[in-house]
Parts: sequence; structure tokens; C-alpha cells
Amino acid sequence: MRISCVNLALLNNIGKKPAFLALLESESVARIAGVNIPSNKRVIIALQYIHGIGPAMAKEICEKVTIADDRRVSQLTDAEVLQIREAIDKDYVVEGDLRREVSINVKRLMDLGCYRGLRHRRGLPVRGQRTHTNARTRKGPAKAIAGKKQATRK
Repeated sequence: MRISCVNLALLNNIGKKPAFLALLESESVARIAGVNIPSNKRVIIALQYIHGIGPAMAKEICEKVTIADDRRVSQLTDAEVLQIREAIDKDYVVEGDLRREVSINVKRLMDLGCYRGLRHRRGLPVRGQRTHTNARTRKGPAKAIAGKKQATRK
């Protein structure tokens, strides 16, 4: 008798709830600015999962909404989550809007043809870092140079 992986998974979970149902029935995950915030972390740490919110901004948001530093996301009420969501929407540029704004700024520099725009266009470091050695993150993996001898190993 041939048993597929799906059947094995079903056999192993006899008497248990399927994983997707367990997730749905577990604590509700707070969704702020289009990001699922982890429910087991402190609020200040969890807010930093949103692109554009760092430690200082997360602390500032918690002070505005009057949430204690040691509270966890799972302990928040729906009203508090709503207050946090409204505070972020009203006062901060985060996630998609921030990414769009940054990409528009980079595109503007490239269109102007200024030094920083040229560096972006060529995929080189923009802020004055050396490129004779290093800068591999921006330049990509090293390319072999034709005619250059490989070092012999002893």
C-alpha cells in the first residue's frame, strides 16, 4: 500500500487540530500598517517590525498612546491596537509610502545626473566609501580578470 506525504501528515495528526485551525483559534495577531505584529513580544519591540519605525519612534508612539514599556502585544485590548494604528497613520510615514518616497528620491537623483545619482545608477557605494577593495555588497560577487595569473598554492 502506498501512502502519500499528505496521508502520513493526516495520520500523525489524528486527534489533533490542523495547524491552520490552531493558528486561527490562537491569540489574534495585531495587524498594524499592513504588518502582522508578533503577539509574544513587548509592544516597543513588536512595533519595530514595521518598516520606518525604530526604537525611538516605537517608544514615542507608546508614550502617545500611554502604553507601559513592559506590556506585551498579546495583553493589548482592541481599542489600544486601534489607537496605535491611528497614531501611526496620522503622524508617521511607514511601510509602502516610505518605500515609495525613498525610491522616488533615488530616481530623482538619477534623473538629475548628479554624483549621487550616478553612483546609484552604476550600483556603487553612494556615501564616499572606498571601492578599490571591499564594496562587495553594492558591486556584487568579484569577477575574474582576463590575463591575471592565479596565485599558486604550495
